[in-house]
Amino acid sequence: MVGVPGGAATRKALLLPVLLFLIQGVMACSASPDAWTPAVSRAHEQLWDLFDREWRARLQRNPLMATSVGDHRYNDRLPDVSLAALAEHAALRRGFLAELNAIDLDDLDDGDRINVRIFRRQIEEAIAFFEFGDHQMPINADSGFHMGFAQLHRSMPFLGTLDYQNYIARLKAAPDYFAQQIANMRAGLERGFSVPQVSLAGYEATIEPHLVDDATESVLWAPFESFPVAIPQAKHEQLQQSGRSAILEGVVPAYQAFHDFFVEEYLPRARATLAAIELPDGLAYYQEKVRSFTTLEISPGEVHQIGLDEVARIRAEMDEVVAGIEFHGSFTDFLTMLRTNPDFYPRSGAELLREASYIAKRMDGRLPKLFATLPRVPYTVEPVPDHIAPKYTSGRYVPPTEGGTEPGIYWVNVHNLDSRPFYALEALTLHEAVPGHHLQNALASEQDDQPPFRRFSYLSAFGEGWGLYSEWLGLEAGFYQDPYSNFGRLTYEMWRACRLVVDTGVHSKGWTRQQVIDYMASNTALSLHEVTTETDRYIAWPAQALAYKMGQLEILRLRRLAEERLGQAFDVRRFHDTVLVNGSVPLDVLADLVESWIEREVAG
Repeated sequence: MVGVPGGAATRKALLLPVLLFLIQGVMACSASPDAWTPAVSRAHEQLWDLFDREWRARLQRNPLMATSVGDHRYNDRLPDVSLAALAEHAALRRGFLAELNAIDLDDLDDGDRINVRIFRRQIEEAIAFFEFGDHQMPINADSGFHMGFAQLHRSMPFLGTLDYQNYIARLKAAPDYFAQQIANMRAGLERGFSVPQVSLAGYEATIEPHLVDDATESVLWAPFESFPVAIPQAKHEQLQQSGRSAILEGVVPAYQAFHDFFVEEYLPRARATLAAIELPDGLAYYQEKVRSFTTLEISPGEVHQIGLDEVARIRAEMDEVVAGIEFHGSFTDFLTMLRTNPDFYPRSGAELLREASYIAKRMDGRLPKLFATLPRVPYTVEPVPDHIAPKYTSGRYVPPTEGGTEPGIYWVNVHNLDSRPFYALEALTLHEAVPGHHLQNALASEQDDQPPFRRFSYLSAFGEGWGLYSEWLGLEAGFYQDPYSNFGRLTYEMWRACRLVVDTGVHSKGWTRQQVIDYMASNTALSLHEVTTETDRYIAWPAQALAYKMGQLEILRLRRLAEERLGQAFDVRRFHDTVLVNGSVPLDVLADLVESWIEREVAG
């Protein structure tokens, strides 16, 4: 703020005309409401009314989502995913889109214009993917609706009797919910719209753990093992009996029906092709997937070339690290040594969890130097549940339920320990915990001034881009001091660069599964087990793997731009807050937000 020269009397004489002018302006606006640009107010009110109605419809039609964001009105229900219900929701979305198009968007402020861009993208993508039939593939190589259902108890509150009754009602509703998913998958088979058969080998292992004879052996029994003090002792046995019945008569038959359908019908009839462009309307479908997961208007060919360029750049850095170690042998020999030397691998799951926890705690201590704003919600470190671990990735972040009592969870996979190297653990931890997914998700959920469709949305290009940027940020925070750990960081970055090449290679250029495996194995130090599981993931989940590297490249570009424009005035803490404070946004919106911040910093 520029000071006013002179003494107190002089300052008062100079300020008085300014104050009178401001007071007169306010009085004029109060006396004549029509002069207060009413179009802005009407457009804003129309827009936020639309946001509110669409959000309420979204939660009502997806009770599981409602629970996860802290709305417990539908805790006794599961989603209706029948074709009729999905078509009805698509029609409702088309109506919302028509309403949006009728609002005078020119009279909105900058904040609302950003809201419109994100809202429109969400609605248009939801409509497009319904029309493509995306609901007919509710599984992929390492996840699926049945895996999400098995985590049901983690997102629900268990504070009183009603909470248990709601949970039991959901367990009893499992057969209908699974039957609807099976019907959708069967319809997909009929038109050749399925997960590629080759990526589903062993997938039944994600279903079989739920085929129990004793309800207490089900992962869904967990809430009945103990009860809060608010529930009288006399009620415990009754609730347990109801829970036992719901699991054995509802959940187990649902999983059995899905298992039989998968083994006897889906797997034998799943398509033999790999490429997304081989699906019905496949070229348009894959392009829409690329657009969705990158949030950019970019072609698969352009993504492929970016990947090739990044692979070459990162390989040069990897060669420098190997040269510094003074390893005698080829690059392939070095990778073989990393994959086979037992010193690089944990001897027990407990050892792996301890090391991951230590890395996470060390990073906690570095956060204040990198971020001005930190979230309130904590996180913990746990193993990936046994029933999904065999087909699961090395680690993943599980966000807390809004308004719940659980923390965020950094899952570490302790299955198949000889595929979980220590040299990659720092990069994995910084990506999944802090400053990666936990920090980003927790801060996003605390943006109370944003409409809910933004607070609770997750865009892979932003979130996974931030996760990969967080791995790189570890250099600034003093991690990767060991050259093998730094090579692990580079192999993780190379892994994401390879994804640009192999995903587009498989889905638009005719690559085979073995080509993908060979390309990944020859360019990264990932274990061969992880290379294989990741390959099947890319085949089964078109374009999702593109989000990581494309997002990181854009965040790094924006950071370099800020550093160049601001020079010594650049404050990394303020830059990080600018990137994260708006939650998960498309990359073009992020660019506009950061560039506006740079202009304000320059002017200020």
